[in-house]
Amino acid sequence: MPNDRILVVDDEETIREIVCSMLGAAHFQTRQAANGLEALAILESGDEFDLVLSDLMMAGMDGIALLERAKERYPDMPFVMVTTVHDISVALQAIHNGAYDYLPKPFEREQLLNTVRRALENRRLKRENDAYRTNLEALVAARTQQWRTALSNLEKSYDITLEALGDALDAKDAETAGHTRRVTAFTIAIARKMGLPKEDMKVIARGAFLHDIGKMAIPDAILLKPGKLTNEEMAIMREHCYRGYKILSRIPFLAEAAEIVYSHQEFYDGSGYPRHLKGEEIPLGARIFAIADTLDAMRSDRPYRKAQSIEAVRKEVEAWAGRQFDPQIVKVFLDMPDNIWEDLRKDINAANSSIPKV
Repeated sequence: MPNDRILVVDDEETIREIVCSMLGAAHFQTRQAANGLEALAILESGDEFDLVLSDLMMAGMDGIALLERAKERYPDMPFVMVTTVHDISVALQAIHNGAYDYLPKPFEREQLLNTVRRALENRRLKRENDAYRTNLEALVAARTQQWRTALSNLEKSYDITLEALGDALDAKDAETAGHTRRVTAFTIAIARKMGLPKEDMKVIARGAFLHDIGKMAIPDAILLKPGKLTNEEMAIMREHCYRGYKILSRIPFLAEAAEIVYSHQEFYDGSGYPRHLKGEEIPLGARIFAIADTLDAMRSDRPYRKAQSIEAVRKEVEAWAGRQFDPQIVKVFLDMPDNIWEDLRKDINAANSSIPKV
């Protein structure tokens, strides 16, 4: 390794000359320092070295002090300490403090060269390992970015799929579109106020947006009937919860949302349909949706009545807490300012996107 540079530190000039001669014959480049202070000054001058070979016992600054000071600024610099036999315990302490190895005086040429070569090889391997780790971290970072990009693209495709499903329902029932967007926005607002994680909110938003998708399987004669439904027709209409669940549960990324669709007509006290779920048996998203759905229904004009006030909605929701609605979610809803709902309605009417954003 002819290009390796070694700093030889010893307060005896004769020893320095002998060591440098041995190293020079093996094609190492050397520079000498008479003590720790001189060695430290050389290192701090910017002169680069691959190894420091230092005596332990020196006047001024000894080898231990040099090791400690140099390791603070050059932690990767390998040190080989030279010591007399009775200083072995000190040499071992030096190794504990970061020296690579020690050489007991007197030493043979081959003993010196083997120790130096091992130290340099150890440094080379450490550098290769560091480079490998750095490259690996860069590769992981690149792959992570690729994964995030792919995930983002996948989520965009999810939105396209949801919009396609929503468009299909709109084509069947023209009154559904505005209601679907509004009730989704209201559901998201309540979920956000509850402090739910963003990933949970995405699932809840999908369930709210697709809550009526099962109506695609309901015959037009029933779905679009202007008058009151018969008991038999009402039973068929109520199947839309299950039919929506069957449609969505076949799509892996909508499996959790499908549970909300299945449960969106359940009541907190168990008097809803289709499974008469009660309390926390009802998915959280469906319990939130129940309030958002009532809010939109009461705030919208109907053939048999005009839209009701926010105050009327609040009283209705509060009155049905513990029966139709989860009491804890009712508290959250009642704590929210009245103006938020009208602002959301305006935003939904002005937006071009079919799906309100989480």
